[in-house]
Amino acid sequence: MDAETCIKKLGYVGVLDFATVDEHGAPQVRNISAIHFEKDALYFFTARGKEFCKQLLADGRVQILGYTKYKESIRLSGRAVPVPDSEQEKWIHTIFEEQPYLENVYPGDTKKIGIVFCVRGSVIEYFDLGVSPIFRETYGVEDGRAGRKGYEITKSCIGCGKCMQVCPQKAVEKGGPIPYRIVQEHCLHCGNCYENCPEQAIMSRNGCGRE
Repeated sequence: MDAETCIKKLGYVGVLDFATVDEHGAPQVRNISAIHFEKDALYFFTARGKEFCKQLLADGRVQILGYTKYKESIRLSGRAVPVPDSEQEKWIHTIFEEQPYLENVYPGDTKKIGIVFCVRGSVIEYFDLGVSPIFRETYGVEDGRAGRKGYEITKSCIGCGKCMQVCPQKAVEKGGPIPYRIVQEHCLHCGNCYENCPEQAIMSRNGCGRE
C-alpha cells in the first residue's frame, strides 16, 4: 500500500466526506462527489456562495474520508487551496466532463459560480479492518508529514506481559531492548494496553503519559 494507491481507492469510492470547521470552531461535514483525482492531489468543485467554500477560504484545513466495500478507511488531511484563476476554467471543465450529472446542477454559464480547490502536501491514514490482524499505515503526499499516533512501551516495562494479554489484535510482541514492543501497523490505538499496564510503562506516541 502507498499514498498513490490510497488516492486511487478514494476515487473508486467516489462520494467522500469533507470535514472543516466553521467560524465558531464547530465541525462541519458534507458529501462531495465533484472531484478529480491525480496520483498526488485532489481537485474539487464547490460554489463560492456556500459555507463550505467560505470555510476553506478562511482556513484551508480539510479532512477527507472514504470507506471502501472492503472495510478500508482512508483519511486524507491537508490544506485546500484555490487553483490559480488562469487554471480555473481548465479544472472546472475536467471535473464536469468526468461528472456529467453536474451539468444538471450547474447548467450552462451557471457553473461560473464555482471554484476549484486543490489539496496537496497531505497526510493519508490507511486503516484496513477487513484483515486479521488489522493493518494501518500513514503516508505523506509530497511534503506532507505525519504526526505520531498510538502507543509505545517505554523503558519502565518490567516484562510482566499484561499488555500482550489484553491486546485485542495481538499487536504486542516480545523482543528488542525493551521486553515487549507494539507492532504499530497492527495497533488499533484502543488504549487497552495503556489502561492495564501495572507500571504505567506505556505512553501515547505523541509524548503524553498518564494524567
